[in-house]
Amino acid sequence: MSGTATRYLYLARHGQALPDQSGLSANGRRQAELLGRRLRDVPLSAFHHSPLPRAVQTAQVIGEQLQAAVALEVSEAAGDYLPAAPKQGEVPAEYADFVLNVLAQFTPDELDEGPVLALKALELFTGPVDGADDRHELLVTHNFLAGYLVCQAVGAAGWRWLTLNHCNAALTVLRYAPGRPASILVYNDMRHLPKDLRWTGFPPELQV
Repeated sequence: MSGTATRYLYLARHGQALPDQSGLSANGRRQAELLGRRLRDVPLSAFHHSPLPRAVQTAQVIGEQLQAAVALEVSEAAGDYLPAAPKQGEVPAEYADFVLNVLAQFTPDELDEGPVLALKALELFTGPVDGADDRHELLVTHNFLAGYLVCQAVGAAGWRWLTLNHCNAALTVLRYAPGRPASILVYNDMRHLPKDLRWTGFPPELQV
């Protein structure tokens, strides 16, 4: 019987990267391993990841820890890019300098191309799914897209991804149920990581 079912999106930032971003550090590999162990009992039916080395390696390490075999699917839409820029007049005046300083780090091409990929990410990774069975999907991505998907889930302005940070290998779970608004079940959860592996990739002044 046709219909729609609930999608559970398990959203994770890659593990801690080497300084040159060429792959994972030793800490990053350990973070990915522990995240994989946490996800062992989740009935994953899809596993998407960014094409960048730090995300590819994170996905591979996680995959080694899962009980059930699930194919790793690389997606450009899961990559590291600017997902949204504010429209004219959208940012309150008191935040304008902050937002402009962040956007100044991106080229005109990045400002144009990123939002196109973000729309593709929404199409691929969010919303209820066709069929009668709920679907559990894992997405290993980067800080910007993780923040954007959270903002979209709660109906916040797209540019508010600028105000969100995600720790390496932390777990966020979004729920997309038919006929209901999307909801956040878990956010930036690091309970699977020991104290010395928490908060990496997070500004020191925001660690609590």
